[in-house]
Order: sequence, then structure tokens, then C-alpha cells
Amino acid sequence: MPAASSAPRILITGATGAIGGALARQYAGPEVRLFLHGRQQASLRALADVCRDKGAEVTTSSIDLCDDEALLAWLEQLCEPEPPTLVIAGAGMNISHADDGTGERWQDASDLLAINLRAPMAMLNYLAPRMRRRGHGQLVLMSSLAAYHGLPMIPSYSASKAGIKAYGEALRGWLAPYGVGVSVVMPGYVSSRMCHAMPGPKPFLWQPERAARLIRRGVARNRARISFPFPLDFACWWLAVLPAGLAQRFLKWFNYGEPAS
Repeated sequence: MPAASSAPRILITGATGAIGGALARQYAGPEVRLFLHGRQQASLRALADVCRDKGAEVTTSSIDLCDDEALLAWLEQLCEPEPPTLVIAGAGMNISHADDGTGERWQDASDLLAINLRAPMAMLNYLAPRMRRRGHGQLVLMSSLAAYHGLPMIPSYSASKAGIKAYGEALRGWLAPYGVGVSVVMPGYVSSRMCHAMPGPKPFLWQPERAARLIRRGVARNRARISFPFPLDFACWWLAVLPAGLAQRFLKWFNYGEPAS
């Protein structure tokens, strides 16, 4: 089995998001090479400067992750001379029901599924076999506590996060015998523009820096599931265990029921 490189090469998509940016700052340091992807170019440049000030070598990109040709060409470049040491697939978005009671707009839902589910699957479909052949590395997929049981107010988001959770769990079983770890991150509410735009209450709200510290510790231990905060994680886990009808009744009691039309 090839020896691991002493200099980490870390790829983070969604780096201009709250958690992605906090993770980039967490991992930045001397002898670390960061590949940061984000859609907000001004924020991405500012983040890159912060990480360089901490001693990291930084390369940025804003390619369209939903463009297969552009994505695969970019990944091919990143795999020279070898695949990244750590890949954090964190790019994502959220939508909710339209205010007029017509539900989610299909184009919005389609765009969400492309970035939340299809893009990370395409990335890891390319990277996982290469890391498997090399014999080491770590893949991190960004799911959500909404993956345990779909929330009526955000059905497409819940579906995308349930899908990425299942995909990550399956990859973990396939890659484990070859020295490649896979962790699925399932955050609750982490303060961000996307979080605050979501409908419904937001109990146990965390700051991004706290979330990033916990994620980094979990990744270092190759934890299969990194879910937080505990009270909300425990409650959401029960939603998956209880009969669906009872779980949906609990959601309604706690103001996560059918959105107002």
C-alpha cells in the first residue's frame, strides 16, 4: 500500500458557505494545500487570503459543479500528481414551498437536486476509485439531520440529504477495506444565510466555527456519522425509528408540520 503524503491536499466545495468557510479556516496552516470551491467569488478570494495568511497554499475555483464536462476536467487536474488527501463535498442549497400554496417550484427543486445530490455523487464517483487504488484518503459528505425524516416544509432538501446520507454510508462499506474513510456529516441548525432563510423554528443553533471544530475531530477519527447537536440529533433519530404517522404528528406539534398556504 502506498505511503500517505506528509503534506495534506484538501478539497472543499461550498467553501463560501458558513460551514465550508469555517472548515477551510480550521484546516489552513503551513504545508497544507487547499483547493477551495465556491460560487461567491469575492467571498472566495477573501477566504483564500485568510487561509494564505495562516500559511496554507490555496487554489480557488468557481466552476459549475453541475456541468459534468467542466467538473471532471477540474477533478482530473486536482488528481495530479495524486488525488486529494481529504475531500469535503459541502456545496449545497435549500428551497421551500412557494408562498402561494403551490408547493416547491419544479425548476428550483431540480436545481437543488443537481447541486445537493448529483454533483457530490459525480465528484465521488470519479475520486473514490482513485483513492481506493492509492490506498488511503478520506471522503466527507454533507448531509443534514433532515435526512432522518423528511420535513414537510422542505421536501426536496430533505430528499437530497437523505440520498447523500445513503450514498455516503454505501461508499464507506465499499472503501473501508482499502484504507479510505468516509464520514457523513449531519448538522442541525448552523448560523448562516441559508439556515436563517429556512422556515420553522431553529432550536440549538450553533455557530459555524463550533460546527467546524466538531467536524474536524470526527473526520480525524473516521467517524461514520458526525451528527450534532446531541438533543436535536437524538430527537430526529427517533423520527426515523417511530412509525411514520406518529413521527409526523410530533413534527406538527413542534411547528414543523404542513406549511401554511
